[in-house]
Amino acid sequence: MSKTDTANRSGRDLKRKVLALLRSDNFDQSLDALCQLPARQVINPLFSFLLSSNEKVRWRAITTIGAVVAKLADEDMESARVIMRRLMWSLNDESGGIGWGAPEAMGEIIASDEGLAKEYASVLISYVREDGNFLEYEPLQRGAVWGIGRVAQARPHMVQDAVPHLLLFLESPDATVRGLAAWTLGLLEVEAARPQLEALLGDEVEVLLYMDDRLMARSVGDLAKEALAEITRRQCH
Repeated sequence: MSKTDTANRSGRDLKRKVLALLRSDNFDQSLDALCQLPARQVINPLFSFLLSSNEKVRWRAITTIGAVVAKLADEDMESARVIMRRLMWSLNDESGGIGWGAPEAMGEIIASDEGLAKEYASVLISYVREDGNFLEYEPLQRGAVWGIGRVAQARPHMVQDAVPHLLLFLESPDATVRGLAAWTLGLLEVEAARPQLEALLGDEVEVLLYMDDRLMARSVGDLAKEALAEITRRQCH
């Protein structure tokens, strides 16, 4: 067997192993195992699963990329930057691709590592800025807004500049974008969002969202209600 054949078989074996771990019933344990694999080897299979039609596999790949790249940044920051640039390139028109999962993966990485957050939070925000690298395709907008929301959970001070642009997304014709914008603005406790959030309380369209490591169906109105509760709670403290 040639070296090329051996490498191809090894690559297929690794991809099968990664997929089995992503599908595991005990994902916390699997995540630990995935983080023990060499980052430079495991990242390619993880990128391929960003295209998975299985929502659980796709989202777990996003979570894992965040953990793997954060660990890599501790060991070799430049290699971690290369991965971030690869995600950014996939969202560039010149790449010839669509960049499925790239904004979400960037958000997860930024939430997971402070050093990369300082360098790339503004890039993530640029994807929702009409005067920046605005993503016009609504499925990618969902990813960008979710990514900002994920950062808002861990490092809210780093995505404050996204607020004016997130307010516009509350008017989006895409229900998932509206719901994610409401969720994110609630996390950021944005008082200025209150009138628009109140207008969404009757929005009963259900969207499938990934939060707290699980998929759940939520109505836009419920997300708006929870966001308003977060904003009110801030006022009471």
